[in-house]
Amino acid sequence: MSQAIIERESCSPLLAGIADRHGYSFVREAELAEIAANEPLVMLFLAGDWWRLAESNDVAVVLPELERALDGHARVLIAHHEDERPLQRKYRFKAFPAIVFLRDGEYLGTIEGIRDWADYLVEIPEILGREPSAPPPFQMPAGCGGTN
Repeated sequence: MSQAIIERESCSPLLAGIADRHGYSFVREAELAEIAANEPLVMLFLAGDWWRLAESNDVAVVLPELERALDGHARVLIAHHEDERPLQRKYRFKAFPAIVFLRDGEYLGTIEGIRDWADYLVEIPEILGREPSAPPPFQMPAGCGGTN
């Protein structure tokens, strides 16, 4: 696994500091399947372009709180920036930042963007209550080409 110090150039200083303080690992797409398969629950954070998406740092700050709310039952991993687009295609979410939930390496669901705390407390249990499945089919956002 890559060390946080290597990743600092392609993530925000805030995210790098949070990763260091909480022991979060940065992962590459090629190693994610093996790592996640050995974990009962993974929260995979994909920050996106942190320098243009203010919500990236907002979600980064919430990650330790979400981990605490799950009583440490989830392992937090951070996707290496260069692997975020391939992971977005794999898990078929529309927007960054995103948190992808995996159980034993299998897809449960995704939360995109920042939420109010109360929304996390509703959405996360709903995601964790699901059976693993394939990610949902990708749909173009309304107004993006094609016929509606």
